[in-house]
Amino acid sequence: MLFLKEHLKGNEYNWKNNAIHSFYATEPDRRLFDRLNGNQMLFIINYFGKSLGRLTLRDGQKIEDLILTQMPENTKSELSVFNWLRGVYLYYGN
Repeated sequence: MLFLKEHLKGNEYNWKNNAIHSFYATEPDRRLFDRLNGNQMLFIINYFGKSLGRLTLRDGQKIEDLILTQMPENTKSELSVFNWLRGVYLYYGN
C-alpha cells in the first residue's frame, strides 16, 4: 500500500515543494527532516513501510503518530529519523 496525503491524521502539515522525494528512487539521507512537512512525512512513512515489507493504513498512521509525539528533538536528518523508527517501532509498533 502506498500511504497518501489523505491517509495522514494530522492537518498541520505544510506542503513546500523543496522536500519532494520519489517514493521508490531515493532513500533517507542527511537531508534535514521537518516533521511538519507533509511531503517528507509521506516519504519517510512509505520508505519505512517498504523496509518492513508491508504497510497498512494503521501502520502508516502509527508511524506518523510516533514521529509527531515521540521523536526526540535532536533527530534532525531523514536517516536519523529512519534509524530511530527502526528502534522504536519494534517496541511501539505491534
